[in-house]
Amino acid sequence: MTVKKKAKLVLENGVEFTGSSFGFEESVSGEVVFNTAMTGYPESLTDPSYCGQILVATYPLIGNYGVPDNQLVNGLPGHFESNRVQISALIVSDYSEQYSHWNARLSLGEWLIQQRVPGISGIDTRALTKILREKGSMSGKIIFGNTDPGFSDPNTTNLVAKVSTDRVITYGNGDTRILLVDCGVKYNIIRHFVNRGNTVIRVPWDYDYRQEKFDGLFISNGPGDPKMCDTTINHLTSSLQSDKPVFGICLGNQLLALATGADTFKLKYGHRSHNQPVLQVGTNKALITSQNHGFAIDPGSLSGDWEPFFINLNDGTNEGIRHRKKPVFSVQFHPEASSGPTDSEYLFDEFLEMVRLYKNNLKY
Repeated sequence: MTVKKKAKLVLENGVEFTGSSFGFEESVSGEVVFNTAMTGYPESLTDPSYCGQILVATYPLIGNYGVPDNQLVNGLPGHFESNRVQISALIVSDYSEQYSHWNARLSLGEWLIQQRVPGISGIDTRALTKILREKGSMSGKIIFGNTDPGFSDPNTTNLVAKVSTDRVITYGNGDTRILLVDCGVKYNIIRHFVNRGNTVIRVPWDYDYRQEKFDGLFISNGPGDPKMCDTTINHLTSSLQSDKPVFGICLGNQLLALATGADTFKLKYGHRSHNQPVLQVGTNKALITSQNHGFAIDPGSLSGDWEPFFINLNDGTNEGIRHRKKPVFSVQFHPEASSGPTDSEYLFDEFLEMVRLYKNNLKY
């Protein structure tokens, strides 16, 4: 039996937890956050919105279905949300070394070692999550041996620039062209557009796309403070002068708000789960959604023809905005969520119907 190396998780308030390593053994630091999802850890770990974060899985058993292969489908890994593990480290209560699933190709621990990402098990994640819920998200560090990386706050850096593509990439060959501003896009967003018969032109976060030929504009999810993306915000402000359809998800929701002159703020501990209820404003329509964000829009800062689209039924925070007259809207949650839920997937179809009307010079 292999003896697992011990490691410490130290929070910025001085609280320490000791666990056993099952991933890459390297001291790291980052923002400690928690996710309440029961499934979908391969997707969560590869979500660029987690860049710079030490992720705590509240579900007690992690690793029991292993990790799928990296086979490409339409130019993208079929089972992941990006081309690598994005988190700084993973914290779990009980890690399952034995795994069983029809498409599993290796264990979670083997994958983390390949990706050079630490993983620690044997942590009382219930106690850790209670601290994070009371104090809020905080800086933390994982220490192996005598190597102390110090504390760091990833939100003080431009994480979007770190995870965005550095070149223009095209997917699909449909007649409708969707220009996707990549702020840390989840691959399932691209899949949704391509599977609906569209061409997707994926561009870097700071790319000046205003002279490009496209039918609809999409602003992706991504990590960190949206106010770091001033170049994206300026381009988006200019784009909103036209009537071309715009759709944003997660960070894209916040960037759209900032482009209209509204404001954003940091949440106490963020929304990171597959079970967040939201309500469409002005209706009785409620959806269960997947979310991963640490910032939100101040709805009181909306002005002109901008109005709230959805609100969170747990804490009342904003979950989307829309324009009263133009085909422009955004949501804070993830309609493309993998491994679900899929309640809000219809929003892709609503956006593409707006694009169809615009493309055919029909009234929205």
